[in-house]
Formats: sequence, structure tokens, C-alpha cells
Amino acid sequence: MSQTLASTDADAHADAALIGPNAVTQLRAALDAAGIDPVPLFRAAGVVEWLDHPPDAMIDEARVARLHRAVRDALPFARSSALLADAVRRTADYLLAHRIPRPARAVLKSTPPRLAAALFVPAIRAHAWTFCGSGDFAGQAGKPTVFTMTGNPMIHGEVSTAPLCVWHAAVFQRLFQVLVARSARAVETECEASGGACCRFVVDW
Repeated sequence: MSQTLASTDADAHADAALIGPNAVTQLRAALDAAGIDPVPLFRAAGVVEWLDHPPDAMIDEARVARLHRAVRDALPFARSSALLADAVRRTADYLLAHRIPRPARAVLKSTPPRLAAALFVPAIRAHAWTFCGSGDFAGQAGKPTVFTMTGNPMIHGEVSTAPLCVWHAAVFQRLFQVLVARSARAVETECEASGGACCRFVVDW
């Protein structure tokens, strides 16, 4: 089960400073849905060419991080958080539709939540390079399930009084709600940007 879910491209995995293109394309979709002009944000991040030529392969994590930071800098915290959460919900729905085999989805949905989490977490660990880039990722299944990221490239160098990793928390929550338990909630309890030793996400239901 976990081996099927965890299959990946070894060549892509070797370049750990890359992040999947959904971090950009689904953010653009969320901006469009919210009626926000993406041009100033993409220009501020130095990635304006992505508007006409959206990335369709793994991309430089630093450029993605600049774009997400441009969104946080340009908008009030509550609005940028809602926007990033919408973008990642779209990302999670894409993953559910295109990256997780239908039989695996069926098995997880029909399995008691604690066992489903135990089956699912190894797959998330195996694919962590697509959203963690050069950071170090760990996941511990259980109730609650806990994920940690150290050296999170998406918030590198940022300082905040509140946790910033809405993007990661929302994807964990959406995937667990669909595949493990509808009542699942993911909360970032510690963040490197606010002085934490890591970015820590607790998923419970």
C-alpha cells in the first residue's frame, strides 16, 4: 500500500532545491478567483514570466518562496492566509485527482482513521521533496499525526510573531479530511519564522 503511494522519480528527487509547480499555478488560480491582479505580485517576486509561461515542471524553491512572500507582504495577514489556503486546497485537490491512485484512495477512505493515517504518512514522507525542497521533513503517524520541517525554504529568512506556514498546514488538512477523517484539522504549533526550532504541524480528528 505505502509502496504504491510512495513511488517517485529518483532523478527529480536528487535535486532537493526544487518545489512542484502547483505552488505557483494554483496560487495564480486563487488570485484570479479572488479578483486580485497577479502582475504586481509576480513582478515583485521577479517571476513575471510565469504569468505567460506557467511552470510545468519542478522549479527553484527560492523563486517560489519569493512569490509567496510577495503575497504575504502585499496583503493583510488574514487575507493572504485565506488566499494561500485556497491555493493549497486547489493543490491538494489536484494531487487527489492526479497523483494518488484511485484504489489507494478507496482503501484509505474505507480504513479506520488511525490505520489510514499510518498507511498514508509514509507516502507523504516519500513525496516530501516536492513541497519541502531542501528542507528536512519528518512525519509520525498517530492520533494526532505530527509533521515537522526543518530549514523550511518557503519561509527562509522571514520573521513573524505568528506561524506563517498556512500553505503546508492547509495541504495536510485537506488531504487528511478527504482520505483519513472528515473532521481532521491541521494546526502549525511551532514555526521557524517565529523563533521555533522547526515548523511543526499537528493533525488531529
